[in-house]
Amino acid sequence: MKQRVITAVIALAIFIPILYFGGIWLEVAAAVLAAIGVFEIYIMRKRIIVSIDFVLTILGTLALAVPINFYRGWSPKGFSRLDIFYVFAVLLMIVTVLTKNKFNFEDAAVSVISMIYIGTGFHYLASVRNSSGGLGLLMFALIVVWSTDIFAYTFGRKIGKHKLWPAISPNKTWEGTIAGIISALVLSGIYMYFVPQKYSMVSMLIIALILSAFGQMGDLIESAYKRYYKVKDSGNILPGHGGILDRFDSMLIVLPLLHVFGLV
Repeated sequence: MKQRVITAVIALAIFIPILYFGGIWLEVAAAVLAAIGVFEIYIMRKRIIVSIDFVLTILGTLALAVPINFYRGWSPKGFSRLDIFYVFAVLLMIVTVLTKNKFNFEDAAVSVISMIYIGTGFHYLASVRNSSGGLGLLMFALIVVWSTDIFAYTFGRKIGKHKLWPAISPNKTWEGTIAGIISALVLSGIYMYFVPQKYSMVSMLIIALILSAFGQMGDLIESAYKRYYKVKDSGNILPGHGGILDRFDSMLIVLPLLHVFGLV
């Protein structure tokens, strides 16, 4: 527990100022976190890090993670993040030919979905913050995710009796899930009373409900692939907390949804 607290204090001391100031600092931080996320995926899969497919996966992930205006001025006219990403996805498929299927089509598919999942998620970490009113919106998302996690865990341990999805995450319960969603609605509602958002309170509460549910699904998604790869944590870069993907599993799903709802 002591190690967990120390890690949390140090991480917050570094991360909170970056979130507050945003801009290029957060864009760089998001890119670094995305690269670490890919590294964790490869370690979980027991894939070789010093390989062409790892390099292409990192580059494809960064192609999605960087800001939209990153390509302006030097890339071919009309090229976007998705075009650059597609180039790296095709190159990964070419590697399956060059390696005579030592790196096969299924490996390429995992790399491509990792690029989308990690690159898009961390792209919106910076994109949300650097948008108009972005700090308030990012805090809204963080309150939804953190309150859901904390109260789902607390109530699940105290009163949880009905398992949510034992084949994937044996400790999660329906009681904890519902408590997490209710807590997210209450706390985000209090937050929005003091920090009004783009839409009405009712609309934002509906969005908070959806974000809370999908945030928990993000947690389950990570639990699913960790169980598949037979690992406890995605990594050990954060002693007592696991890896970067362990800490951002919900946010990687929630942040892009803010764009889907037209908030970014």
